[in-house]
Amino acid sequence: MKKTKEEGQLIVISGPSGCGKGTIVKEVLKTNDKTWGSISCTSRKPRKGDVEGRDYYFLSKEEFEKGIKEGKFLEYAEYADNYYGTPRGAIQEKLDQGIDVILEIEIQGALKIKELLEDTIFIFILPPSMKELKKRLEGRNTETKDKITKRFLTAYKEINEVNKYNYVVVNDEVDLAVKKVNSILLSEKCRVDRIEESYLNSLEEEIHEILREDKIFINEKLNI
Repeated sequence: MKKTKEEGQLIVISGPSGCGKGTIVKEVLKTNDKTWGSISCTSRKPRKGDVEGRDYYFLSKEEFEKGIKEGKFLEYAEYADNYYGTPRGAIQEKLDQGIDVILEIEIQGALKIKELLEDTIFIFILPPSMKELKKRLEGRNTETKDKITKRFLTAYKEINEVNKYNYVVVNDEVDLAVKKVNSILLSEKCRVDRIEESYLNSLEEEIHEILREDKIFINEKLNI
């Protein structure tokens, strides 16, 4: 995915289960009309309130494994006994339109993306504390105590991967976390190495033209 001046940015947002990354992504998409959220596929069962095609595309394990064989995923990973993956779909099309594409994916999948596409923005969402994370997991009331414990232990391991990301945002207040993510996206667009070479060349040509015109004007005044 070659980046041009007009091309959107690919953003990967990850974090342990219960850190609130889903809520942050939804708010970023609401407040930033130049972003598009790629919807992941999963083999896990829908939770209360989950909507097909909005939160995830829910597949059976067999359907997911068939998709893997057919190369339908940009990346996929197995997490807490379920598959999660990013469908290739319209990602490049959106980038070509100048729209930033956000992938909310698990850490395993994010690291696979990093191997494939280095020119990607990686943002890690952290909970305010492990105590608060455990409280959030228990507050879902959707899983057994054993599964919650397994998710908590997995989260503890995942946090050690934070140094492989470009940015970290602590989700203590959702509004503040959303502002930080939007600020990251804006600042990334101002990086020198993301400016299209042809754009710099056109500026250089413009400068030369102005200097040439100034030289002609000076010469005329001095009758040279």
